Amino acid sequence: METDTSLPETVGDGLSRREVMARIAAVTVTATVVGAGAAAVVSYQDDAQAATQPKDKGPEHAWCTVIDLRTCDGCQACTKACQKRHNLREEQTWIKVFTMDDDRGGTFNMPRPCMQCEDPPCLKVCPVSATLRTDEGLVLVDTDECVGSRACMAACPYEARYFNWKDPLPPKRMPMPNSPQMPVAQKGTVGKCVLCADRLPHGELPACVAECPMGVLYVGDLVQDVAVNGQGTTVVLSQFLRENDAVRFKEELGTNPRVWYILGHGQTLEKAS
Repeated sequence: METDTSLPETVGDGLSRREVMARIAAVTVTATVVGAGAAAVVSYQDDAQAATQPKDKGPEHAWCTVIDLRTCDGCQACTKACQKRHNLREEQTWIKVFTMDDDRGGTFNMPRPCMQCEDPPCLKVCPVSATLRTDEGLVLVDTDECVGSRACMAACPYEARYFNWKDPLPPKRMPMPNSPQMPVAQKGTVGKCVLCADRLPHGELPACVAECPMGVLYVGDLVQDVAVNGQGTTVVLSQFLRENDAVRFKEELGTNPRVWYILGHGQTLEKAS
């Protein structure tokens, strides 16, 4: 039986479960493809404008991830939780934890999921349009349409896509219908992190967020300006990113990733590739 990933009755700074759910629970996630520039690009610097934007002017949610490297101990619980949730083989690591060198001669740990880019290179090169981007910012793969060209893998600068060389593992529970929000790793197709898109409409945390024992990973909503981790810590997203000098991996490439990292002393993301 899966771990209950719904939020506790009280979280963070005394917010009730109902209050947090009202802010972070999603409406139905659609697989509508939006072209480059069709959806507003929301960053934490202009969160005030986004928060006051009428709901009929744009998507109700804009999902993102925050990873606090200061507390990551490299346990790979996030990787294992993802593999269990999506019934992946050991070599399939939709969220991979790298051991990185710091500027002090030591090391630190860096989880790397799909960056859920606002301008994803993978979307542009797929010959059969099997890669989708929802109006809430989730980059998904329709494995029923994927022909395994691997063009998306070559285009991804984060190496966050994986080719399924083998048949999926036998399901350990009642099989779920295949969908972009909950893909089945079919042989000959490409798989990737989908931020547990099937859970978000129900206010449930992605598996990696829910199972991280250190509270490293947060799922956030740029429109609602809130983020929460698996320990129940709830933060004002824009303030959390700004006060901790959050950065994005390979931001210079212009993909506008929706994963922010909070660094500690002596850490750099330059070698994480």
